Amino acid sequence: MRVGSNPQKFDKKIDLETHHRVIVVVYIPNEDGFYKNSYDVFKLCLDSLVSSTNTNCAITIVNNGSSSKVTNLLNEYLENDKIDTVIHHKRNIGKIDALIGAARGTREQLITYSDSDILFLKGWQENVEKLFTSFPNVGAVSPIPVRKGIFAFTSSVLVSILSNKVKFRFQSIPNNFDTYNRYLESINWDLETDDKKLWPVVYKNSAKAIIGSGHQVLTISRDIALKFTPLAPSLILVGGDSENNYVDRPIDLSGKLRLSTFENYAYHMGNTLEEWMLDEYKIKLKTKVEISIDKEIIKKIGVTPYSKIKLKIYSLRKRIAKKIFKFKYKKSTNY
Repeated sequence: MRVGSNPQKFDKKIDLETHHRVIVVVYIPNEDGFYKNSYDVFKLCLDSLVSSTNTNCAITIVNNGSSSKVTNLLNEYLENDKIDTVIHHKRNIGKIDALIGAARGTREQLITYSDSDILFLKGWQENVEKLFTSFPNVGAVSPIPVRKGIFAFTSSVLVSILSNKVKFRFQSIPNNFDTYNRYLESINWDLETDDKKLWPVVYKNSAKAIIGSGHQVLTISRDIALKFTPLAPSLILVGGDSENNYVDRPIDLSGKLRLSTFENYAYHMGNTLEEWMLDEYKIKLKTKVEISIDKEIIKKIGVTPYSKIKLKIYSLRKRIAKKIFKFKYKKSTNY
C-alpha cells in the first residue's frame, strides 16, 4: 500500500553541475609480488587526481575486486567528499568491462579513462579541455604526449591534415625529452638518446597538439563510449586486444581527432613508487593554473551518427590516409 505521493515527482529537472568525469579502475588484490607497492602508487594517483581537478570535474573510482584495505580507503575518500562516486565489484570482472560499464552511465560530456597508476599534474584537466575547444571535431586527448603515436588509430587526424582542416609539421621539442623518457621507462621500452628527434605536431590558430596518444590516461567525448564502443562485453581480465577494441578503435571509427597535449601534464608510474614522483607531486601541486574554458562550448561537442557501413569506410580511409601521408612527408627521415 502506498501512502501519499513520492516528493521527487514535484522536484525540478536535475541540473548537471559538471561537464567532465574521470573514471579510474583499480584492482589491487593484495600487497605481494607484482602488487607489493601498488597500494602506495594508487594512493598517490588518487591524491594527485583529487588535488588537480577543478569544480567542473567529478571523480568515479571503480573498485574491481580489490582488497579490504583499498575498499576502506575508497569509502573514506567518499565520506570526506574527495571523490564523487565509488562502484564496488566483489570480484574482478575485467578492466575494460569495469571501465566501459561505468562510462556508459556517465552524464558528463567529457570522460577521462585512467589507469590506477597515473600521476596527475596540476593543469592537466584545463589543458586537455582546451584542445577540445581549440581544434575541430576532437574525439580524444591525452595529457601524456607520445612521440611515436602518429599512425596508431589516428586516420581521422591524417585526413584532417591532408584536407587542410588543421596545419601540420614535424618539430623538435627538447622540453619533452625527459618526460617522454619517463613514459618509455614506465612501460619498459628503450629510452631515447636524442632530444632533437621530431614530433608530429598539429596547429589550429594559436593552439598546438601532438598526434596520437597512449591509452593509460585518455579523455574522450561521451558519444564515443555510447555509439562506437562494442556493446558485447570484453570478458578479458586485462590486455589482449581489449584496449584496442574498446578504447582505441572507437575513437578513430568516430571520425574524430586523437591528440595529446603539446607538453606533458601527467606520468604513468607503473607498479613502483619512486622519489621523483613524490617530488613532482609536491612541486606541481603549487603550480598556479589560469586557463579559461567555455563550458557552453564543451556541452555542444557534437554526436557523430553511426552506421555499419562506416566500418568499411573507416578501414578504407585508414589505409589510404596512411599511404598518402607517408608519401607526402617521406622526407622527414629524422622522425
